[in-house]
Formats: sequence, structure tokens, C-alpha cells
Amino acid sequence: MNHSQIEKNVGLMAILVVVAISFGGLVEIVPLFGLDETSDPIEGLEPYTALQLEGRDIYIREGCHVCHTQMVRPLRAEVERFGAPSQAGEYIYDHPFLWGSKRTGPDLHRVGTREYSDEWHRKHLIDPRSVVPKSNMPAFAFLLDAKLDGKSTAAKMKALTRVGVPYTEEDMKGAKEAVEGKSEMTALIAYLQNLGQAYRKTQVIQTRQKDEANK
Repeated sequence: MNHSQIEKNVGLMAILVVVAISFGGLVEIVPLFGLDETSDPIEGLEPYTALQLEGRDIYIREGCHVCHTQMVRPLRAEVERFGAPSQAGEYIYDHPFLWGSKRTGPDLHRVGTREYSDEWHRKHLIDPRSVVPKSNMPAFAFLLDAKLDGKSTAAKMKALTRVGVPYTEEDMKGAKEAVEGKSEMTALIAYLQNLGQAYRKTQVIQTRQKDEANK
């Protein structure tokens, strides 16, 4: 069967396209499962605290990931603006991933290392243009009045243990108390301030190890 016959047979061509894409996908994806850098957490990575976990759920609920990516590509322009390229091992405890595909706003994967204070984030969420005059981000002032009750926090953590997040019984036992009465804005800020911190810890650990090796 020659190429012209395949092009004229829509059904056969569709089947062959699916086979080609499936084979290509397997070749690209399967080898990654055997690489430590894509399957193991980076040094210094810890599961989200109860408050950070609730903040992440608020981040998802309010659609923040629709306008902000969380994946710094290894391109000069991105590195200069957002920080070091994202590493696969940083996402091991993220369910679901929030890589994103559209940047109405800046990438936030390193925002926790940018030295913005909690007060800056609070002002930004209440009135974005008060700190970023040209921002087109909507205001989230209502998060100040919305309070967390923590009733489902432990259940969320328990569910995440089933997909490999190493929460302990002690973590889950104290989850409700850790978030109860806190505002949703406090939780969201806690999540934002944590973004990029694991990578920073990794760099500190690696630098210390190199210094010790050179002694």
C-alpha cells in the first residue's frame, strides 16, 4: 500500500495517526519514569502545611492558575524575570499540577522567594492596583472575611497520602486546629509565600555540601 492510498482512506489514516502519536508518546514519556530527577522530590521539599494546603485549594477555586503559570522554562528571558528554571522534583507533592499554559499575569513558581511581605500580598489581593498600577487582576478583598473551619483539612491530607504525599498521623491530627478561624486570605498568602522555597533550600543544601567537600 503506497502513501496516496493511505491519504485517500480516511479511516485507515486516522488509525495510523493514532498509532504514530501513541508510539511517539511512549518513547518520550516512559523513559522519564526511570529517572530520579523526575520521580524523586528535590532536597528540602516538604508537603504543604495544613494552612498552605487550604491556600492552594483557594488558589485553584478562584482560578488563579488560569492567569498565572507555575513553570519557569529554561529560557533566558524567563529566568531573568521569574528566577531559576523549575525542576520536575519540585512538583512531586502537587496534586493536581498547576503548570498552566497562559500568562495573563506573571509566572508565580518562584514568588515566595521574591521578598514580598505578607502585608504586600494582602494589599495586592485587596486592591491589586494599589501596588501594581497597571495590573488587570481582579480584587479578592472578600477573602479577608471568609473564614476556614478546618473540618475537611485532615481528610484532604489523608487522601493525599494515598498518592504518595508523606503526611503523618500527627500532621492530620493537628490540621483542623492549624487552620480553624484563619481567613482564606491568610491561607492563600501562606501558599504563595511557600512557592519556590523548596528550591531555595535545595540550593543552600547543595552549597553547604560543596563547601564541606572542598575543605
